[in-house]
Order: sequence, then structure tokens, then C-alpha cells
Amino acid sequence: MDRWFWIGLGGAAGTLARYGLSTWCQQRFGAGFPYGTLAVNVLGSFLLGAIGEIAESTALLSPTLRLSLSTGLMGGFTTYSSFNNETLRLIHYKSWAAGLANITITLVGCLLAGALGMIVAKRLVAS
Repeated sequence: MDRWFWIGLGGAAGTLARYGLSTWCQQRFGAGFPYGTLAVNVLGSFLLGAIGEIAESTALLSPTLRLSLSTGLMGGFTTYSSFNNETLRLIHYKSWAAGLANITITLVGCLLAGALGMIVAKRLVAS
């Protein structure tokens, strides 16, 4: 039962962090492109890559903490469903270039961020 509590707490924290970053991005860069969702997904991919690497290569994270951070915090933070909805809306309103840009930047950015998170974490735990 403890795991459920910690995963739920992590999810709540991730949701609040997602809202905060998305709101900040929209205020900073405008609402014409889903910058907030893009930022959340790229940062979330980086962090999830780092969490996974640390969990698999060290004993720093207990199984419960790993679940709390990955399933809870990152699950609440990342927003694939928002990405999907926003991209479909861009396409629906014939903003083909913006829709394709969102797909491409999100896919490539998240893959690169996840790999970078793994590399950074590997170097941090090796030192």
C-alpha cells in the first residue's frame, strides 16, 4: 500500500510541475504553438532517462522510489495525451506545418533528451 501512496504523491507533484511549466511557457512564448507541452515532454524524457539509468546502474533508488519517480512524478509530468490533442487540433485547423513541426520536434527532441538523460546520469553516478 505504501507504493500506491508514493506513486500518487509523485503523480500529484508531477501534475503541478507540468501545469507550472506549461503556464510559464505560454506566458513567455505565446499560445500560437504548444511550447509548454513540448518543453514538458522533452524535459520529462530527459528526466525519465536519467531516473532509469540511475535505477539500473546503481543502488541509489529503492524499487519504491524508482516507481514514485518514474510512474508517479514523470507519469504526472509528461503529457503525451496533450501532445496528441494539440497536434490533431493544429492539423484540423490546417496548420500543417506547425502540426508536422510539433510531431518532428517532439519525437526527435524527446529521443535525444532521453539519451542525454541516460548519459548525464551515467557520468554522475560514475564519479
